[in-house]
Amino acid sequence: MDKHTGFSLLHPAGTDPGYRRLPDNVLHDLGLEAFCRAVSEDEKERRLITNVLSQITDNADVAAYRREIFADMIRLPELRKTMMQLFDRIQFMKDFSTMHKTSDEELGLWHLFHRLDELDSYIKTVETMQDCLSDERISSEGLKSLRDYISGLYEDACFAEMKKDITALKMKASDVQSVTLGINVNERFEAVSIGLVSVNKKPFKKSGIVSNFADAIASKDRLRDTEDWDGDMHYQLIDKEEKRSAADRIKNQAGLFAVINNAGAGSTVVNTKSDGAASGSTFYLDTVVSKMLGSLVKKLRDTLTKYANVAIVNISGLVPEFIYYIRCAELISGLAEKGCAFCEAQTETGDGASMSAKGFYNLKLAMTMENVSEIVPNDLDFGREHTVYILTGANRGGKTTLTQAVGQLFILAQGGLFVPAESFRYIPCDCIFTHFPADEDKTTDLGRLGEECVRFREMFSGCTDRSLLLLNETFSTTSFEEGCYIARDSVKALLTKGVRTVYNTHMHKLGEEAEALSRESSGAGAASLIMRTEDGKRSFKVALAKPEGSSYARDIAEKYGVTYDMLVGGN
Repeated sequence: MDKHTGFSLLHPAGTDPGYRRLPDNVLHDLGLEAFCRAVSEDEKERRLITNVLSQITDNADVAAYRREIFADMIRLPELRKTMMQLFDRIQFMKDFSTMHKTSDEELGLWHLFHRLDELDSYIKTVETMQDCLSDERISSEGLKSLRDYISGLYEDACFAEMKKDITALKMKASDVQSVTLGINVNERFEAVSIGLVSVNKKPFKKSGIVSNFADAIASKDRLRDTEDWDGDMHYQLIDKEEKRSAADRIKNQAGLFAVINNAGAGSTVVNTKSDGAASGSTFYLDTVVSKMLGSLVKKLRDTLTKYANVAIVNISGLVPEFIYYIRCAELISGLAEKGCAFCEAQTETGDGASMSAKGFYNLKLAMTMENVSEIVPNDLDFGREHTVYILTGANRGGKTTLTQAVGQLFILAQGGLFVPAESFRYIPCDCIFTHFPADEDKTTDLGRLGEECVRFREMFSGCTDRSLLLLNETFSTTSFEEGCYIARDSVKALLTKGVRTVYNTHMHKLGEEAEALSRESSGAGAASLIMRTEDGKRSFKVALAKPEGSSYARDIAEKYGVTYDMLVGGN
């Protein structure tokens, strides 16, 4: 999904996943919004994780590629820790780097050295990532490919050679105490070009290399034919408090004067003779030096920015994908330590609505329970004979919880994550649709039944035989007879398309007609699935059986003494 690097941790190289975005309500209906909230306290991270889970593809190779990477992340907590530290460092460098600053105001000598330090930090970051990904315990194709990818960036940028150069050239800005410049002048003694002679660790002394320039050129016979220095010049230090009198003295001599203070950023005052050939001009040494160094630093900045882009921009494009795996691994590892069972989902290929889930449970429910040993796991298979399940049972008996759990299995598995089950084999779905009761404020125009019909028709149009459809009390807002009539035709249409479906409903009659609906189908089958009761109590276990609504009502009636015989006999 990364558009910048050409490399992604979410799909193999050369793969066109063909993503479809889940409808906005799906993660909410399936209780996975709670998962995304628990994954990270950072809103930006939650959005990116939600985005990854919402982009779905039925490409089995993509699911397997992600699963292998996630397995490495689960097994190697130290890898997660090191990578997050690197990402923090990368973000800090991006936020405070001067690499991309273009203002000429800051192109001074300090920035030259600072950019060398920055590039050194970039290189060390890449090297640390290389070392981290060279762990022999890493087995996933994705992380091995990333290691090779980063090594390629490192070599293409010649970072090893550049690192040697930086070591040789880099010095602390605090070491620079003075700068020696060479200035070319025209016939009016105006500076026309300037060059850097040396950068020095020590400040100039009063009897140093540069002498009283005004005295040196006061008489024409002291002008020299060459640019070589014969040692016959003296440097006179002029303190700030002496500046005015010194300038006055130079004016009296009708000469020219150059000043460099002991840190380098003084001023150059030029006064021409009184003939006015080029009347009073004032040049500042810091401006001259900045212009000279600015050109050098700008060229270096452009070069370093190029390498920084290779090292950081390419890698930082993968950070959101890495964070997706790391944060999810941290949450799932914590739940596993709490006692929740997780497994690696295994993809299957081929046509048909296939799924086999053993010991699965609702992850949202597990996240809210203090004692996860109380979770009741279930088994469920999809296939040609059992393509549409009509799920019935008592209110608060676990129908919605189980319906959500089925959707969670597919989304988490196709996201590459471990799933809440003992085992899970499946053919990935191309999209997941949920039809749960709508909020009242969304039904004012069409009415509840009208809204349900419109939503169902839209979802049905988007479904294929590789989709998953989860219906929760659909068409329950009208009379039993009308709702059952619409539901029956809807199930027949779903069987015609072969859409994997769990239809959670209170309409027991629809469950009783499952066999008849299968006989009318062209191949896909419907089955009655019930939430069992034991001695009038909810077991939260599903089973293939005819609806037991009347028997459950009888058990409840007997428990509370409201059968006819008990009522009449009690009088």
